[in-house]
Amino acid sequence: MNRLLAAALLMATPLAFAQKKSSDLKVYFADVEGGQATLFVPSSGENLMVDAGWPGAANADKLVALAKIAGVSKIDNFVITHYHIDHVGGVPELAAKIPVGRFIDHGINRETDDKVTETSYQNYQKMLANGHYAHLTAKPGEILPLTGIHVEVVSADGNVIEKPLAGAGATNSACAASIEKPAENTENDRSVGMMITFGKLRIADLGDLTWNKERMLMCPVNKLGKVDVYIVSHHGFDRSSSPALLNGIAPRVAIMDNGATKGAEAGAWDIVDHSPRLKDLWQLHTAIHTDAAHNSNDSRIANLAGTDAFHYLVLTVHPSGTFAVTNSRTNQTVEYPAH
Repeated sequence: MNRLLAAALLMATPLAFAQKKSSDLKVYFADVEGGQATLFVPSSGENLMVDAGWPGAANADKLVALAKIAGVSKIDNFVITHYHIDHVGGVPELAAKIPVGRFIDHGINRETDDKVTETSYQNYQKMLANGHYAHLTAKPGEILPLTGIHVEVVSADGNVIEKPLAGAGATNSACAASIEKPAENTENDRSVGMMITFGKLRIADLGDLTWNKERMLMCPVNKLGKVDVYIVSHHGFDRSSSPALLNGIAPRVAIMDNGATKGAEAGAWDIVDHSPRLKDLWQLHTAIHTDAAHNSNDSRIANLAGTDAFHYLVLTVHPSGTFAVTNSRTNQTVEYPAH
C-alpha cells in the first residue's frame, strides 16, 4: 500500500464520519480518473462494488484505502458493468489486494474486434479461473441475491426489461422530442444497468448504457419510473443521458464520475443539469476541457482543476428516504429531504 496515498485519503475523511454506526446506506464514489468505481455499503447485509476503473497499482491502492475508510475488508459482490478497460481493467489488481466473494457480469465480451477490450476481458477471465470466486451472469428482470439493499437488473448484454418496474409504466412525453441515435455496437450497449433501492430511496446506475438502449427503457413508456439519485451514465458523454431518460427518471441529485479531461461533455451535462427535478449535479472532477457554464459549483466538485488529491464523494441514505452527499475535499455535507 502506498502510505502517502492512504494517509491522504484518511485525512480527507472526518473520523466521526468514517466510524459512525447507523442504519444508513453509504455509497462511495471513487476518483478513478474518468472510469467507474462505486462502493455500496449498507449498515447490515452485503456490500456491493461496481467496477474498478483503470488498471494500475496506484488505482488499486486508492480503492483499497477507500474500502478501509468504508469499513470494508472484503467485497461481497462485485458487479462488472461491461468490459471496457476503464471499468474492468483495475479488477484483477484490486482482487489481488482485497478478498472478493462473488463476481457478477453480463456474460461474454461482445466487442472482440477491439484489442484493448478483449485483453481486459481475458485478464478478467483468467482471474475468475484462478481465484475460486462465485460467479453470476446477470439478466434483465432478475433481482440480485444480495441482502441489505434491493438490486434489480434492468439491462444486460444488450437486452432490457420487458415490463415496467413496480410503480412505473407511464407514457413518457419526452420521447417525441428526444432524437434517436444508432446502436454503438460496443460493450457500452451491453452494460449491466441496475435500479438500487434502499428504504424509500431509488438509485439508477446504468453503467455506460447508450442512448439507443436508454430509449428501449423509456419509450413509449417509462419502464423505470422516477429516481432520487442518478449515477450519470458513461461519465457524462453525449452518447448517453438522452432527454427521454432524464425527463423520465427525473432525478433529484446526479453524480457524475468524470475525469478532468474525460466525460462531462457540454450536451450531456446540459441535459442532466436541466432535468425537471434536479437539485444538484455533483462531479468527481472539474472538466478542464469545457467551460465554467458546464461545470458545477466548486462546492459540488471533489477534485478541482490543477489538483488531484484523490478526493471522493459519499452518498448517505437514511431508511426514511432523506439523504446527503459529502465532499471529502471540503468535508461539507448537503442534506436532501425525503420526497
